[in-house]
Amino acid sequence: MTAPSRSGDSAAAGTARVFLVGNPNTGKSTLFNRLTGLRQRVGNYPGVTVERKTGTLRLGDREVEVVDLPGSYSLAAASPDERVVIDALSGRIKGLGAPDLVVCVVDATNIQRNLFLASQIADAGVPLIVALNLVDSARRSGLRIDAELLSKRLGVPVVPTVAVTGEGVEALRAAIGWAMEFPPRMTAIRWPACVGEAMGRLREALVPLSGGTVSDAELRRVLFDSEPVVLERLGVSREQAATVLGPARDVVRHAGFNPLAAEALLQYEHIGALLEGVVQAPERPRASKSESVDRVLTHRWWGLAIFSALMYLVFQSIYTWAVPAMGAIEVAKGWAQGLASGALAEFPMLESLVADGIVEGVGAMLIFLPQILILFFFIALLEDTGYMARAAFLMDRLFGWCGLNGKSFVPLLSSYACAVPGVLSARVIEDPKARLATILIAPLMSCSARLPVYVLMIGAFVEPRHGPFWAGVALFAMHFVGLLVALPVAALLNRFLLRTRPQPFLLEMPPYRVPRLRDILWRMAERGWEFVWRAGTVILAITVIIWAMLYFPRPPEVAEEARRAFAAEVAAERGMAREEAMGMISGGDGELDARLGARIAAAYVEQSLMGRLGRAVQPVFDLAGFDWKITVGVVASFPAREVIIATLGVIYSLGGDVDEASGDLRAAMAAERWAGGPRDGTPVFTLSVAFAIMVFFALCQQCGATVAAVAQETNWRWALFSFCYMTALAWIGAVAVYQIGTSLGWV
Repeated sequence: MTAPSRSGDSAAAGTARVFLVGNPNTGKSTLFNRLTGLRQRVGNYPGVTVERKTGTLRLGDREVEVVDLPGSYSLAAASPDERVVIDALSGRIKGLGAPDLVVCVVDATNIQRNLFLASQIADAGVPLIVALNLVDSARRSGLRIDAELLSKRLGVPVVPTVAVTGEGVEALRAAIGWAMEFPPRMTAIRWPACVGEAMGRLREALVPLSGGTVSDAELRRVLFDSEPVVLERLGVSREQAATVLGPARDVVRHAGFNPLAAEALLQYEHIGALLEGVVQAPERPRASKSESVDRVLTHRWWGLAIFSALMYLVFQSIYTWAVPAMGAIEVAKGWAQGLASGALAEFPMLESLVADGIVEGVGAMLIFLPQILILFFFIALLEDTGYMARAAFLMDRLFGWCGLNGKSFVPLLSSYACAVPGVLSARVIEDPKARLATILIAPLMSCSARLPVYVLMIGAFVEPRHGPFWAGVALFAMHFVGLLVALPVAALLNRFLLRTRPQPFLLEMPPYRVPRLRDILWRMAERGWEFVWRAGTVILAITVIIWAMLYFPRPPEVAEEARRAFAAEVAAERGMAREEAMGMISGGDGELDARLGARIAAAYVEQSLMGRLGRAVQPVFDLAGFDWKITVGVVASFPAREVIIATLGVIYSLGGDVDEASGDLRAAMAAERWAGGPRDGTPVFTLSVAFAIMVFFALCQQCGATVAAVAQETNWRWALFSFCYMTALAWIGAVAVYQIGTSLGWV
């Protein structure tokens, strides 16, 4: 290993900063985990929804901040991930700063292609060392790599590593420590004269337009990239860019180069010369085990059968394996609510805030955690084994027509259990527009939270009239309403809003590897904590706001009026005077006390801000056959769809502890009649109303956790768009079902 001469620009005093870069599937994240252990932090880069992972590396008594940049094939930023890489390397990300050292992780089985990124970084003048990872895979392939010779050719340390087993990690730590004192510069390409002349013309034109200096590395990005993001950052318009780029690129063309292909051509020629004699391949390449396995796993029929079985396992795991843990969380939530109610019984408002607001909000957030952990266990397992790429290949044809790609399948399937982990799992999609489109339609899948609504409506109005067979058919069909709507919606989003241009689905097939359980469990815990910390705070806030709207105002006269009305009802039931009944309901009769409490709670809900809002918007839902009570249930169920059942229970004076199987609730709904207007005396709940409610909940985004997850993965603008467009779809669907059903006589 040749040591470059000591430079005067060694790392400044304080915490030094090391960036980890590399192509996707090079083991970069595993190496990051090896270097930093549990000393990690996860967030997003400012202004862009790209994950930012930082950790602390200890070198003796010194701490070094390590930043794991997104995987990138080059510095020609074609996606937000790649743009983050070039912005980070140039020190233009607020709060991050320029690197003191870059560790470029290179796949030892494909050195030439991986060194393209390293050569681009070296061309930017950034200190760099090379971690030659996956050397075990190279050995199994019969490749012999002279790392010492490669280090001499490149002029920087080259450290062979196997991140999964930890081989070479200590040597890499030592190399990082040495490089912090003696910043190494990799042998950079010598550009032909035409490139220098073109860059001179660009500098003359860009400096006046940008009002600042432009580095040589940035000028080459402008010259060589098809859509230079550097120009956007410099504030140069498209019209100005066309004027600037034309003359500069003409200089390169006149020298016999295509400006958009020149960099790759010249860089690979430079890399090829550096690698001469470094890598020796066997005369007869060994048959790849991955290729043999792929003959089965990517087969047109066998591959689909195996994939379907695996996805069924994933789906069933999320749907059923999480049930015990979710049940335990539900029990713990009930215990905490009971404890709070007992301790704060003398302070009714505080009791309700803590029990029905704060504890309910925390429970509503934690209830999703088991599903999220199970989902990310399988995603990490599939990614680390290399199977995820094969799954995307198999499913690409199914989704290609609507602008999505094969990797959209896992998030959509996961959303059938819960949209929150489904939205989070869209991170496996590299293309930013396909990822966004997938996130926007994932909540349309029929998640488990919709099931109680289906069971209530079908059990109350379909099964009694048409029998269990048609009830089962209805329940089965409701699970496909969202899917049938989602794919056309994705096509419309991609064509008119995201304006995604059709492009081939290019996918690298990584070799199959044995996953490391520690890494999988770490990623599970990381995703779980991220959800609790980031989405959980929003869910808690939403729940408390909904609680306040259901609780306030609370004038005493509402309770008194409800008490009088209940006394009159009891008097009529038992043939006694109203005054006698008033005394009876105040005499400690347990049954009457429970009924009175439910009646008062219903009166308060009706007079609450939420009740008033429901009455105000009821005319909008009248076209779908919803009365004010259904509308209040719809509005109040924003934090979670299943809340409508408890809300209807309160409104119908049955209490908030009813469930979808409650015979009393079904009977109360069946007995409900319209009061006044052209429908006076007719049943509120008909078959068409029941299906309208189910379609509304199948298409709406009545889930605060999902809104929070969408905001976390994109931003609040897209989260609000998602909520609004799905609510509009749900309203249109409910109105259409009610109007068509009524005209067909669904009563």
